[in-house]
Amino acid sequence: MIYALVVAGYALVPLVGLALAVTARVKPQSLAGPGELLAWVFATRSARLTVFLFLWWLGWHFLVPD
Repeated sequence: MIYALVVAGYALVPLVGLALAVTARVKPQSLAGPGELLAWVFATRSARLTVFLFLWWLGWHFLVPD
């Protein structure tokens, strides 16, 4: 059961990417650009703090040597 869920998850990621690529080609105005997306994400202080803490956690766990 778990194996099927993992395989479905890994298969879903490229399919979503393909759907986004097709959507970007067909209707480019329907997708936000990177600047617009970051402006929307960083609109609130709590979102900025959450992104900062996530990047800090990511760096601590993967970039700090043992």
